[in-house]
Amino acid sequence: MSSYEILAAGGLAAVLIALGLIASGRLSGGDALAAAMLAGAFAGFTAITVFKEGALLVWANHTTSLWGVQVWWDLLIAVTLAVFFIVPRARAAGMNVLPWIVFVALTASIGLLAMVARLFWLEKQAATS
Repeated sequence: MSSYEILAAGGLAAVLIALGLIASGRLSGGDALAAAMLAGAFAGFTAITVFKEGALLVWANHTTSLWGVQVWWDLLIAVTLAVFFIVPRARAAGMNVLPWIVFVALTASIGLLAMVARLFWLEKQAATS
């Protein structure tokens, strides 16, 4: 197995574990620190990737085959759907959503995780006051 296959399999395993915990009710969300740490870790991995392979390769990966386009559309749909469900809660928590939507549009999951971290933090602050 190549190092890239190991990284891909590790990501799949992590998501399957998280989905299992969510489905079982043992992981219900709301942890601002965990979301912020995930955003930071993924931003770091992305920075390493951009440094090693360049920023333009992301476009080449998504435009050279039907599978590449399918994965691109899947990312776009997933991020848009997540924002659709998060924005009402974000507005209710007092977040100015436009800058966050721009950040998400530019960084996808990195911005989404950061937005969720901020949302969870605001909701916790409101609950304790």
